Parts: sequence; C-alpha cells; structure tokens
Amino acid sequence: MGVLDARLGNVAKCCADVASNGRTVGSQDVADSIAVMLARLQQLITLGLLAAAGGSAWCFVHDGRPERAWWVAAVIVLGYASFMALEFLVMRLVHRDDPAPRATLAQLVKAWWGEIVTAPRIFCWQQPFRSRRFADHLPAGSRAHGVVLVHGFVCNRGFWNRWMQELRRRNIPFVAVNLEPILGSIADYGSIIEHAVRQIEVTTGRAPVIVGHSMGGLAARVWMAEHRGAVRAHRVITIGSPHQGTWPARFGWSTNAREMRQTSVLQTGLQAQESVQSNARFTCFYGHCDNIVFPASSGTLPGADNRHLEGVAHVHMADHPAVLAEALHWIAAEHGSDATEPMPLAPLSGK
Repeated sequence: MGVLDARLGNVAKCCADVASNGRTVGSQDVADSIAVMLARLQQLITLGLLAAAGGSAWCFVHDGRPERAWWVAAVIVLGYASFMALEFLVMRLVHRDDPAPRATLAQLVKAWWGEIVTAPRIFCWQQPFRSRRFADHLPAGSRAHGVVLVHGFVCNRGFWNRWMQELRRRNIPFVAVNLEPILGSIADYGSIIEHAVRQIEVTTGRAPVIVGHSMGGLAARVWMAEHRGAVRAHRVITIGSPHQGTWPARFGWSTNAREMRQTSVLQTGLQAQESVQSNARFTCFYGHCDNIVFPASSGTLPGADNRHLEGVAHVHMADHPAVLAEALHWIAAEHGSDATEPMPLAPLSGK
C-alpha cells in the first residue's frame, strides 16, 4: 500500500512542470509519437497478414491450384473466429456464481459475431490507419460540457473515431487522448488525462464528461484520485472497465496488464481511496458477454450507476446506443443544445 500511495498520492510531483496552458512539458509530444509507433506496428501486422495471405493465394493460383487459395482464406478466418470463440468459452466457465445474469447461448453467439466484425475494424483499420482522421474539437465560445475520451489497453485515439465524428457533428467539444507508455503503469496516465481535462475546462469553462473504455476506466479513476476528480468531473462513464480486475490479466506480462489483475496493488489501492459516495459520479457499463473483462461484475463499482448490457462483447460495447445516449444525457445537462437528439452511432462512410 505504501508503494501505491507514493505513486497515486504524490503524482502532483510528476505534474510540477505543467505550463499555464495545462500541458506537461513535452508529455503530449511523447504521447503522440508513441501512438504513431503503435499505429505503425498495427499497420505492419495488418499489411503483413494481407501480404502473407495474398502471397500464398498467388502461389497456389500460379501453381494451377486455385482452390487452395480459398483454403488459405478459410484458415485465417476460421482461426480468428475459433480463437474468439475460445475466449467466450473461458468467459462462460469463469462466470460461475457471479451476480450478473448468465448469458444464453443465443446472446453469446450474437456477441461473438458482433466482436468478430467489430474488432478487425478497430485494430486493423481505425487505429493503424485512421487515428488522426478527427482532430480534437475545441470550438471557441462553447458552453457545452466537453468530453474526454480515454482508450483502453494497446489502443490509441483511433478507437473513438465513431464517437469523434458524432461529437463533431453536434459541435460538442472533445479531446481524445493517447495513453503512454503503452505498456507502462496505469498510475502514470492520470497526468495525460489531466492535460485533456484542462483543455476542456479552458475551452468551455465547465466540468468535462470523461468516457473510458476498458483500461481507460481505470486510468480515469487514477485521475480522479490524483486531481480532485470528485469535484472536477461532471460525469465519468466507463465501458467494460476491469474495476475489480479481470481473470485474463493473470496471463499479462506488461505493467498495466498486471495492474488489471483482480488483487493487484493498483486495484486494492484505488478501492481504499474511494467511497460509495465518490463512486456515485460514475456510470459503469458492463456485460455478461464481455470476453475480456470477466467475471461480468468485475466491471462494476459499489455506489455507481451500474448498467448491464446484454449480448454485447468487449470492443463492441463502445458502439452500443445506450452508452452514447448516456454520454449525451450528461453532456446536455445544464445547457441548451441539440445534444439530447437521439441518434445511435451510425457506420462511418470512410471510418
């Protein structure tokens, strides 16, 4: 506990050089450069897979055996789908006596299919190739509650492309952060969120709504503990966040993966600093088909507005209309804009 208190209680020391504009000297440049590195790595993986598949198919066609080219495609697709199915099987077995309702077979199949379609769009397109499509939106004179978007493990701001497109359409201020070090401690991410929060505060004069997916929800809690978030955040919305740890993290080797284990020092330290009253500022979306954060109730906080999403998996949760509706509800509070207009996240034309 002493180690965590030193990290969480004294992070102000890490932010001592914050300039008058709220920026830690050099930190955002480093975050941006590392995010580019992650995008480049995911580009290489995606293009490498395509090249391997295309090269193998060309060899078979050139060798007069075109039917085997289809076998190559089938192996790739079925291998990916089978690995995803294994995640759902393990999640189902670990559920045991968790208080969340047990998913039916139909709900599991629906969630499995949704994740099969969604995950490649995020990890093979939006993050590697489109993370810079939408710049942060800080319109002068805005009086809306702006939004800080915080991605999860091994992701970048491209995860939020659909959200950024919709928020810009509604002229709602937002900042989407890049968390770094990518495999470092979650305790180091609070200062990055603080920089984004200050940008929103300077632009709007209002407290922000913070939306975090997966590990991003833990990073938001670190920010809350370090930077008086209980009185500065208008609302914190988490999506599939391992607030009580997650079973698969036992296999993680990076610092932030180990911190998402169910009994990590970070987990127990945050819980010791929080209360039912402070958690009342949270809306936590969780689900019995979350194939990354399980058992399902791991995504809840005592005293929070915990919302169960049926039949939707981990990455796909961010596209659920109920999540956007909750964010728009809090963005619209205390100001008269069109943010209450109901609209789900529509597919992007160019993503």
